[in-house]
Amino acid sequence: MFIGEYSHNLDEKGRLAVPKKFRADLSKGAVVTRGLDNCLFLYTKIEWKKLADKLATLPFSQAKARAFARLMLAGAMDVGVDKQGRVMLPEYLRSFAGLKKQVVVAGLYNRLELWDQKNWEAYKTKSEKESENIAEDMFELGI
Repeated sequence: MFIGEYSHNLDEKGRLAVPKKFRADLSKGAVVTRGLDNCLFLYTKIEWKKLADKLATLPFSQAKARAFARLMLAGAMDVGVDKQGRVMLPEYLRSFAGLKKQVVVAGLYNRLELWDQKNWEAYKTKSEKESENIAEDMFELGI
């Protein structure tokens, strides 16, 4: 289970240190892909397989289903955690998410989100201002 918010630096080669508490979960490999809201999603292999299996069942006759599957699957890359606890983030994914030097690693239960620090702060500020409306909308989802 991934929870919490951590700040780490991206090195000049595109490697990002994974918070120590998450390294064991990612030790058998991971998958990083384009996320939503201009971030990256980092999954364990087990969680990635669950998602990929669901995406494979989407009706390819529907344009939005095809587009979402392409976003998630075509941009995905297998990554491993090195001896220093870092993952190598491909340049095309760093560019997609606008990752520069400071990166926020946010734990969201079954995945990690990787955010450029400035983008995260802007997103978080906006979400916090809208928290009451967001909470109201969650009622419709049974939360």
